[in-house]
Amino acid sequence: MGKKSNFLNSLQHITEAYLTRRRKIRRLKKEKQKKKHFILDWIEAFIWAAGVVLLINQYLFQAYQIPSGSMETTLLIGDRIFVNKAVYGPELLPGLIKLPSPIKPLRNDVIIFENPSYDSRGPAFDIAQRIIYMLTLSLVDIDKDEYGQPKPHFLIKRAVGMGGDRYIEKRGDMEIRFAGENRWVHERDFIAARGWTHQLSRFSAQSYINLEEIGYERALKDTRERKSPRYTVNELSDEHLALQHGYFEVRRAAAPHEQEFHIKLARLKLGFYVPEGRILPLGDNRINSRDGRYFGTVREAKILGQGAFKYWPRARLGPIR
Repeated sequence: MGKKSNFLNSLQHITEAYLTRRRKIRRLKKEKQKKKHFILDWIEAFIWAAGVVLLINQYLFQAYQIPSGSMETTLLIGDRIFVNKAVYGPELLPGLIKLPSPIKPLRNDVIIFENPSYDSRGPAFDIAQRIIYMLTLSLVDIDKDEYGQPKPHFLIKRAVGMGGDRYIEKRGDMEIRFAGENRWVHERDFIAARGWTHQLSRFSAQSYINLEEIGYERALKDTRERKSPRYTVNELSDEHLALQHGYFEVRRAAAPHEQEFHIKLARLKLGFYVPEGRILPLGDNRINSRDGRYFGTVREAKILGQGAFKYWPRARLGPIR
């Protein structure tokens, strides 16, 4: 009985000491809080909130504003969206090591990736720019060009070509030969068969023919004046494709001994090949989209996230498909 009484007394003593200490700590915290200036209190709250926003933006969901019409009508200029950063594996730090993910981008996903043509000012500036952009939910972008416009550091396009595919454009329509198959399929027919709802903005077949004829005329003029070719195969928007087909046909016929024209025309007629482990990203608005037809394919490991949700303007609130 005595041992039990001693045990209970000890337990009571420990409990009382713990509760007394906890009350003292709480009292000291309250007194410290009263002495703290309200501005310091506000700064602490802001830093805490900023840290939470950064963590969410970096590893879960990041806010972006659509700067161009390359994805119309899926995404319009000025749309504000959230991008799922976790799905394909987040970056540990902006622009640095990216964690792997078992989930790979699928055909038709709306993806975001670093612009292969982007001219970086250095890692310190890139990290600062991305942190400010995240904290302001895409309202402030310090990365401007000489005209005061935001530089296209990141691009958002649709994952159209997958590893092993081949693509070719013929007078307003794109045809696909999927990996392991020997037949060509019209892209519009493929989209309709899969039940996808996004719309493609393209030149009509007659517009292509008209542009090809303009290409013929420019080639005849340049040939007479012995000018260098005015186009490169790195400019492959719908308009440039049509112009170049006509242009290089004439230049090749006028100078059959110059391999340059044979090579460029062959590349246009053979189309694009997508290597394994890479994706050909294209805009839905093919008439006005600087995409994989310019800079080529993108490594799957370089894709930073998937377009998830439009949150502004309110009239366009909803998922991205």
